[in-house]
Amino acid sequence: MLSPPALLRLIVRSQTRHVSHYSAVSQSGRVAERNVIDELESRGYVSALTNPGLRQHVASPSCLYAGVDPSASSLHVGNLLPLMGLLHFKMAGHKAIAIIGGATGSIGDPSGRSTERNALASDELDRNVRGITDQVERFFQLGSEYAGRRGGYERAVDEDAIRGELEVLNNLEWTQGVGLLDFLRTVGKMARVNVMLARDSVKNRLSSDSGISYTEFTYQLLQASDFLHLYRTRNCTIQLGGSDQWGNIVAGIDLIKRMAADEARQDVQDGSGLEEGKGREPAYGLTIPLLTTSSGEKFGKSAGNAVWLDQQRTSVSDFYQFFLRSTDEDVERYLRIFSWLKVDEIDELMTQHFVNKKARTAQKTLADEVTELVHGEQAVKKAQTAAVVLYQTNPRLLKADDIISAFEGDPRFHRVTWSDIKGLPVTKLAVQYGLCKARGETVFSVQAGGLFVNDRKVNDPRYLIVRQEMVQHRIAIVRLGSKNHMILCVED
Repeated sequence: MLSPPALLRLIVRSQTRHVSHYSAVSQSGRVAERNVIDELESRGYVSALTNPGLRQHVASPSCLYAGVDPSASSLHVGNLLPLMGLLHFKMAGHKAIAIIGGATGSIGDPSGRSTERNALASDELDRNVRGITDQVERFFQLGSEYAGRRGGYERAVDEDAIRGELEVLNNLEWTQGVGLLDFLRTVGKMARVNVMLARDSVKNRLSSDSGISYTEFTYQLLQASDFLHLYRTRNCTIQLGGSDQWGNIVAGIDLIKRMAADEARQDVQDGSGLEEGKGREPAYGLTIPLLTTSSGEKFGKSAGNAVWLDQQRTSVSDFYQFFLRSTDEDVERYLRIFSWLKVDEIDELMTQHFVNKKARTAQKTLADEVTELVHGEQAVKKAQTAAVVLYQTNPRLLKADDIISAFEGDPRFHRVTWSDIKGLPVTKLAVQYGLCKARGETVFSVQAGGLFVNDRKVNDPRYLIVRQEMVQHRIAIVRLGSKNHMILCVED
């Protein structure tokens, strides 16, 4: 027998197959053949809807939110999925809210985890919240500009709202003053323990050796109260999250329903509360698939390391290369999810790609699009130049100014004086400027034939950089293996 979520997903998919052109009239009177849900589904972006009525609900301007966990000071590429979902709704004329979990982040969501998170110190959590808030605001600024350059959103629900509103909030703002007794008398009163125990995130942990703490057990109530707060204060009726968030999203919808019914019962004189909610869903949820690579690995990792949106942690060049290295099996899916190219344009691009896979046309387009989305137009040009410098051309054939322009601000780029490096073996410089952690590593690379200066193999660990062999006497590109680089720029 199918579980309720599985049954609901089956119903939604069945309806999706029969509704290929959903007609909705916007406030301006314009008929839109398909709405934002249809657009997201065509891109493989929708895992499940909590209620099929969400399709009709988004035919007029609505408000939705998604949460971001401040477990680090920067977002990573995996966080692009909910952000892209919000961007689609925003560009379609809806209001989007990004919640930074200053309160929930101090506890940690047990969903998808086998062990409890280590609690963050308050100063570290505050630093993470500030960093992620800045990133989210920047993403929507650059993302809106990027989407606008790709033609915007053809099926906006309101012609006057070409781009919907955006708000970035910290849930600590409305939770830090709530006492335990108040929380138990309001949210706790409406919660049912048997339902909480039935959540997959809880059941999986209860059956594990580590179990689950009371703190993590109540996480779903905190997230549910966020939805209730936004529903009441901002008329937010939709929550978007990963498929592992299904239980938390449903908990929020259930809390909203119970609170509305309870308040309506108390208002005996004006019974509109019960009538108002009759036959209409007050809130909805939309989940997106958890993205993995074709080999089953978690999306967003490069050699085991996270690919960050902060260019001080992952350079624009490395960010670009991460998407450029996408496999033929993954690239079409990534183009649909992470780019604003129309689906038929992607289909045409993939047809061209499979005629000549070696040209990697699809991967180059993907890298260009996502880099422009996250880092802006100029970053694409820098990343393209950097790719040529590092992987495709003899550096000595390039101009120093072009290399400097491409790598300025890149953590691998170092401005030095000639006296800083004169007389020091390249194996020592590699450690000094962060190419590797220990000199023994570079010595071993020399012996293995894996250390290069301006594409010339270094055969002696005592090798000294010669100014005459630098690019225009100014640039030395030191490469360790095939992917690790540092660029030394001599300024005198």
